[in-house]
Amino acid sequence: MSALQAAPAPPSPGMSKGRKIMWAVLALWIGGIVLFVILFGLTSHKAANVASGVFSPTDEFKLDTWFKLGPIAFNKGVMYLLLTVGLTVGVMAYVARRLKQRPGRLQAAVEWAYDLTQGMARENLDQRMARKYFALIATLFVFIFVTNMIGYIPLPVDSTNKFNLFGLHIPSFQIYAADTNVAFPLILALGVFVLFNYEGIKHHGFIGYFKSLIPGGVGKGMLPLISVIEVLSVFLRLISLTVRLWANLLAGHLLIAFMGGELGVLVGQPVVSWALLPLGVAIYMFEATLIAGLQAFIFAILTAIYLGSSVSSH
Repeated sequence: MSALQAAPAPPSPGMSKGRKIMWAVLALWIGGIVLFVILFGLTSHKAANVASGVFSPTDEFKLDTWFKLGPIAFNKGVMYLLLTVGLTVGVMAYVARRLKQRPGRLQAAVEWAYDLTQGMARENLDQRMARKYFALIATLFVFIFVTNMIGYIPLPVDSTNKFNLFGLHIPSFQIYAADTNVAFPLILALGVFVLFNYEGIKHHGFIGYFKSLIPGGVGKGMLPLISVIEVLSVFLRLISLTVRLWANLLAGHLLIAFMGGELGVLVGQPVVSWALLPLGVAIYMFEATLIAGLQAFIFAILTAIYLGSSVSSH
């Protein structure tokens, strides 16, 4: 009889852990919206600083001088650059001293960056130029990438607003990237601009470099107009290198701040801040995982392309 007894039915699979977390977060978000509406209603409650114009979303990008060392004004922009230099040199030195045939994750990441930047140099420069400028291209890529990634780590750098911790006045935490200040990408772009023009003039001569900018087959009637356009395009490279890096990082940080709470502060609606918080988190993840690396890649590969085109003819 026991042989004929039906086997017990397998237990029905319950909800997965990931789905439980998702539903819990969704319930918390909806519950928060309801709570904010109950507590504050839908009436605007603008803070005094917002209503009077004292607070502005751009305040977090201002560079307040903390102290001076001679002519150098030390501020959060300088601090972020020093952090980038320290981390980059430290990581590279650490990996170089511990190279293994079977690399760990850190060594694999460094080797991937090496292969990527070496490919940029080989595909856009001749052998001599690739040997000469590979180190520059690799340095630009790693330096900008690390700078961007640090920009998504909240650090106590907002010296305008402070909080009290056991009697100590600590600057408020915020996310800030050095390249949201236009001076940083401008200096990098100026260095690239000087180098590719130097290589072009060295290779072709001054007049020859100017002639190399003009596409072949241009008639005499169109030559003056095309000459002006091509010369302007050389200077536009300086602007495009600067603005692309600066504007993308600045826009991303502004969006994170707006969607992460500042928009609710500006309109005086706490419920708006809570409702938009998931969007702020999504933008933060998108910026940190894609834009930071993409902008470093674009700057480095354009550097290789501009250097390579400077010693070639149309």
